[in-house]
Amino acid sequence: MNACVSLTDKDGIGLLLIDNPPVNALSGEVIAGLADAVAQFERDASLKALVIACAGRTFVAGGDIRSFDDPAFSAALYNSVLARIEASDRPVIASLHGTVLGGGLELAIACHWRIAQAGTLLGFPEVLIGVLPGSLGTQRLPRLVPVAQALDMMLGGQAISEQAALERGLIDVVAGAASLGPVDAGLQYARALLASATGVRPTNALPVKAEGLAGDFFERARLDCARTRAAYPAPGAIVRCVEAAVSGSFAQGEALEARLFNECRTSEQARAMRHVFFAQREAARIPGLSGDVARRPIARVGVLGAGTMGGGIAMNFANVGLPVLLVETTREALDRGLGLIRSNYEASARKGKLSADQVAQRLSLLTGTLQYQDLADCDLVIEAVFENLALKEEVAARLGAICKPGAIIATNTSTLDVDVIAQATGRAADVVGLHFFSPANVMRLLEVVRGRHTAPDVLATVMAMAKRIGKTAVVSGVCYGFIGNRMAEPYMRENEFLLLEGATPAQIDGAVENPLQWGMAMGPCRMLDMAGVDVGAKTLVELGKSGGLSADPAYRAVCQRLFADGRFGQKTGSGYYRYEGRTALPDPRTEQACVELSHAHGIRRRGDISSQEIVERLLFPMINEAMKIVEEGIALRPGDIDTVWVAGYGFPDHRGGPLWMADTIGLPRVVEGLRRYGAGDRFGYWTPARLLVELAGSGQRVSDWRPPT
Repeated sequence: MNACVSLTDKDGIGLLLIDNPPVNALSGEVIAGLADAVAQFERDASLKALVIACAGRTFVAGGDIRSFDDPAFSAALYNSVLARIEASDRPVIASLHGTVLGGGLELAIACHWRIAQAGTLLGFPEVLIGVLPGSLGTQRLPRLVPVAQALDMMLGGQAISEQAALERGLIDVVAGAASLGPVDAGLQYARALLASATGVRPTNALPVKAEGLAGDFFERARLDCARTRAAYPAPGAIVRCVEAAVSGSFAQGEALEARLFNECRTSEQARAMRHVFFAQREAARIPGLSGDVARRPIARVGVLGAGTMGGGIAMNFANVGLPVLLVETTREALDRGLGLIRSNYEASARKGKLSADQVAQRLSLLTGTLQYQDLADCDLVIEAVFENLALKEEVAARLGAICKPGAIIATNTSTLDVDVIAQATGRAADVVGLHFFSPANVMRLLEVVRGRHTAPDVLATVMAMAKRIGKTAVVSGVCYGFIGNRMAEPYMRENEFLLLEGATPAQIDGAVENPLQWGMAMGPCRMLDMAGVDVGAKTLVELGKSGGLSADPAYRAVCQRLFADGRFGQKTGSGYYRYEGRTALPDPRTEQACVELSHAHGIRRRGDISSQEIVERLLFPMINEAMKIVEEGIALRPGDIDTVWVAGYGFPDHRGGPLWMADTIGLPRVVEGLRRYGAGDRFGYWTPARLLVELAGSGQRVSDWRPPT
């Protein structure tokens, strides 16, 4: 035995226990230990059955994803262990708890019987990192679960509850006695099986559950993958493997799965998605912030401003059981905000996402008031007033006087100077920026803006709180727009210059949204119309007040014209597009405005703007700005920038984020493109960042770069 796996005799039943904290991942040592333990069980005829369980808080929660990057990676040893388990002539029982994911679920379904603790989650999330279940998951699962449900599990990547697993046939029983842990429950179940003379049940010998499938089921599944996920190789490969399970032998399906798994594993898309996976986890680690920093208690949250943003922020905390006090200046605004929250919860209930009791419980945690003074007993207060520096300074000063000692004061600004706002409170150490993204109750990203004086325990507390409310948190330093919006500014700048030079909104958005060219969830014109042209224009006003606005009179001229004309996007029925309902249609007024602005600013219009030019002119300045952000230490590392854009701005995960995509394109090509498009640039728009030039010259990937310590 090795340190991670043990086999012990429990009154004639073998107990194979995996103990590899924190999540019992399938490291090389664990797999070797499994092989040894199974061999020992095979040799010991006195053991009448085998129970496989895990120590700690979970069953095996997946494999060692980092090993996928090894050119020599092979699943052969693990797959052979699973085959030996399946072929055992004595019953093998998997006793499950916690999260049973990926390779862990493949271990479970290679066993003959499965018992799960209440609260267990089971799933195949491999598609979320660009691969398919590679240890016979695509072949065994459809023999336990009806094919359509098995395919949904693998294509969706979401875990299901133990009750859903029981209903579908994925597990055989839910442990009844809450007092019995997974080891004792597994041993008890094994004894019951032996007492009833229940023998082995190899999964590979079961028929595939294909009853009732339409004749064109797989054809429609393939077409759906091609239509909705054309840039991803894994979904289509999963469909092919499940189809092979239905139409061929287990051995044929095994061979196809092995080949397609390796093709997916080595694809550029999977490499990018693995990068995103690890970057998101690394973002939670803050250099220089000790893990033992005491966190401030958060038992009650105050939110100042009950508009769309404030209400969404409040829902995050009510969702995890924290009482929230919403403050507004008028009864009408407060009632409107609370009503919107109620309607959001009720909409979730209608969709089956919440029960009536859950809606009532969450609403009971929300209280409204018109009195600032009521915030005095809150542990965390978040201001979500309009994006105006003078207003936020005024609010900050009031909060500094009202909030109790030790309370954290957070500003939900998206662009403004957090240090100025913090200074206004008179207690800057207690202040942090929490930039939620709209809708705040849905969007995963949270930019945590560390001010010059933000106390370490404040930062540690809000990072832990972000995890509690289900956010992907990234720390940013203080600058205009922080990470995401600072990079969005050159993106939107070039969008407008392309419009002035003759490109149409549909042409620009089409190039950006094309999954084979870039694959953004939404192009810049549609995004601005949805967010509100007025919001963008007011941001420009604040940028001008801070002295950061370009001296170029053509800068963001289209946005400013639309704002002046009262065309704010979807909310007014016209902006970059005109709208029939939510359908965006070409608007001749936009084209006319662009023609007039082109003439006014001496910009030549042309008809030869290609999709490649559009993508490069939007992407390369973003990459360049990102390199400046890294160089200045605003972002802690390149992966944090990729996390911000994937989690918050619709950047496709199969591209890995802007800086991973820069590595894929090649940094020398990005530098060359900046210099080519910047010929004659009088405003410094295209000047390559020093770090970008340096890394392009050295051949180093930006994704691997870390600031000197």
